[in-house]
Amino acid sequence: MIQSLIEGFGNVLSISTILLILGGTILGLIFGSIPGLTATMAVAICLPITYGMHPIAGMSLLMGLYIGGVSGGLIPAILLKLPGTPSSIATTFDGYPLAQKGEAGKAFSFAIVASFLGGLVSIFLLIMVAPPLGQVALQFGPYEYFAIVIFSLTLIASLSGDSLPKGILAGLLGIGFAMVGSAPIDAFPRFTFGISAFDAGFDLMPVLIGLFAISEILLVAEKRGYQALKVNIKKIKYKVPLKEYLEEKWNFVRSAAIGIGIGILPGIGGGTANLIAYAAAKNSSKKPEEYGKGTPGGVVASETSNNAAIGGALIPLMSLGIPGDTVTAMLLGGLVLHGLQPGPLLIQNNASVVYGIFAALLIANVFMAVLLFLGMRGFVRLLSIPQYILLPIIMILCVVGAYVLITVCLMCMHYYSLALSVT
Repeated sequence: MIQSLIEGFGNVLSISTILLILGGTILGLIFGSIPGLTATMAVAICLPITYGMHPIAGMSLLMGLYIGGVSGGLIPAILLKLPGTPSSIATTFDGYPLAQKGEAGKAFSFAIVASFLGGLVSIFLLIMVAPPLGQVALQFGPYEYFAIVIFSLTLIASLSGDSLPKGILAGLLGIGFAMVGSAPIDAFPRFTFGISAFDAGFDLMPVLIGLFAISEILLVAEKRGYQALKVNIKKIKYKVPLKEYLEEKWNFVRSAAIGIGIGILPGIGGGTANLIAYAAAKNSSKKPEEYGKGTPGGVVASETSNNAAIGGALIPLMSLGIPGDTVTAMLLGGLVLHGLQPGPLLIQNNASVVYGIFAALLIANVFMAVLLFLGMRGFVRLLSIPQYILLPIIMILCVVGAYVLITVCLMCMHYYSLALSVT
């Protein structure tokens, strides 16, 4: 294994491939930071570009997009209370209050370190135990998925705060919205009112844009004479003592385990993992009342779990040919596009390419952390922009992101069907 990984690094460590990984990570961070533009979109748009590349170079670009797209969501989540991706929903709960208190630098530091370590642990686990963990995921059936659904519903009690009736009402509304679309058994359209666009139900990203972005803009707009948040940029601290990081060590371990476990299960991904990890961190905390008011533990739980879900989602893809989330579904098409047959024999028959992909993931994870740390001071300066200038720009980006989502979804369906036809 070590010899294969060294060979994989040897295949990746060329100037052209390194630049592809760096470019993919930068582009992924941009997509992740704009509400409505996700890692799935980034991979879908760039997938045709990789057609003429060597498999290692093409997949390295896609790995950079994956890492950057998931991690980029923390930027608007902390600064603007807008989850850039579904994986960063829980980051808004404590990241934004920290920024409001003038501790945006602290929030970014915890988020970046947690993202880096969560991704690092999951990638190493992917390298070491992909085949056995993939077999475990394959054993999950209706009973196990039903148990996960029930467990997810019980999290309402933890996330409701002081008003449980409001939490239950929000949960019932969520169940109601989830019922729109084709029935899972007979594909009969439910509550679509004859509108074909509702056949697949509500897409998560436009719903998040409406709930978080548009609602926040309207709340600010209704406050006449609202003064923009005045933050003294020079007084913001970016360095966090090692002691504070170590205080969250068990939170990190637990959140990484949740992220990897949820990521392995096909069709779930980081959007669920970050909420479950956040609820687990709150329930295990000695001061649960601080969650939602600006505590680093909430940021650590969310960002560790959503990046840990990356390696987890790749485990069933690499070992069984089963995508763990929407991004890995696109990566499945990328493997087929480059003549690689996903499944149990993928690692055995294409060891050099697969370990090259693992090496690209590790390098992209490092690039992600470095780029976020380098750009952190620039991101924080967004707080000094008057909101009457910033919010209209955000509104335009939200509308564009929701519109682009429709086009990219059609592209995803086309490439995925193409991959299935080739297999």
